[in-house]
This record gives sequence, structure tokens and C-alpha cells, in this order.
Amino acid sequence: MQITTAVRRGVLIVNIAGELDMHVADEFRKVVDDALEKTGVTNMLLNLEGVSFIDSSGLGVILGRYKKLNLLGGKMGAVQLQPQVERIFELSGLLKIMKLYATESDALERV
Repeated sequence: MQITTAVRRGVLIVNIAGELDMHVADEFRKVVDDALEKTGVTNMLLNLEGVSFIDSSGLGVILGRYKKLNLLGGKMGAVQLQPQVERIFELSGLLKIMKLYATESDALERV
């Protein structure tokens, strides 16, 4: 898995490529938490274009970051989900608490 972060318009954008599963969930948590602490932003956008698989550990770590941001009054969204990942988000209920956007630009305009 590869994770990169950047801040645009006061939103932490997290680009993920590979599989987000139990083998990399802790690494994801650390990278994202460090970036949130370092930047001080409270809104986050996950770009999941490169994610081919996600399991319950991956969902759990995303939910944990959502809860953290929610406590700070922030929001989380996602863009460019692969169909199989979007289906898992839908079945897990994440789409009830998190918005999906077509593109990063669209998300940045609305957050």
C-alpha cells in the first residue's frame, strides 16, 4: 500500500493505492493521524482510486478517523471509489455518514 497526503483548501487529501486491509491498517492510522496533527485541519478527503480491496480492518480505521474528525466538528468524504470498494462502503453503512464525490475538485468546492 502507498499513502500520500497533501493539504488543499484546508482539507487533508489522502491518496491510497493498493489494498487497505489488516496488514496495513495500523500504517494508515499512523500516517493519517500524524498528518492531521501536523496540519491541524479538521476536514479530510480520501482518494481511493487506487484501492483494489478493503476489508473490515480498513473500514474500521476509516471509521475511526471519521469519529475523530467528527468530534472536532470536521467532515470526511471520499472520491473515485472502485465499484467493489464502493459496494463495501455501501454495505457497511459508511455512505450514510460520509459523502462520495465524483472528483477532488468537486469535493473541495463542497466541503
